[in-house]
Amino acid sequence: MNIANPIYDVVFKYLFEDNQVAKLFLSAIIGKEITELKEQTADNSTPTVCYFDFLAKIKTQNGLKTVIIELQKATYQTDLIPSRKKLGLYNTNNKFDDTQEKAQKIYSIYFLEFGMDLPECPVLKIFCPVRDVFTGEEIPDPGDFFSEYNHWYWIVQIGQLKQKRRNVREKILSVFDQSNLTGSTKQFLDVDEETFPEEYRQIIQRLQKATEDPKTRRNMELVDGVVKEIQD
Repeated sequence: MNIANPIYDVVFKYLFEDNQVAKLFLSAIIGKEITELKEQTADNSTPTVCYFDFLAKIKTQNGLKTVIIELQKATYQTDLIPSRKKLGLYNTNNKFDDTQEKAQKIYSIYFLEFGMDLPECPVLKIFCPVRDVFTGEEIPDPGDFFSEYNHWYWIVQIGQLKQKRRNVREKILSVFDQSNLTGSTKQFLDVDEETFPEEYRQIIQRLQKATEDPKTRRNMELVDGVVKEIQD
């Protein structure tokens, strides 16, 4: 099956503008089921950065919890948008209902197209533990303050995705694997639908639909034209 290459910003946006697909994809990355999801902000993307800001309700061992999910895809290291933590702490619009507390934990997910001095693995999860400065001992249960206000990060290294299919998360992220390029351009990837988890096939179906969307196809061609001019 041919799908549109989500490394193109226009395709990345097309993918995550579908609410159900976004819930499936983000749930797989953070490892928790998202029951509700809504986009919170105006488009803050730049020519080389895609940015989404979601409010999400997730299932935890203690019931439902509301978090903010910042999603970024950056082409260059200098394009990374700093975390907007104040948004999560003080923006009263970040809630599903009038009874919800103002502060939420922020989950930041970065899709990186460039290489960095990081371990060679497709997905990294970063959460700094709380430690006693004197003893260096990690404090396993530091209380609600740290539980609510600390930041969690997931980094997806697109260049490390080649042929990595060890779990459901990596199978889903295979839609970004650039070793699956097909044709004379970078616009399309060839994926085997049968190897994709059935409950997540809406993701590749959405990307397959993008190949038939005239606006998406036109924007990919425009990007290729600009890149060629720059190379020339």
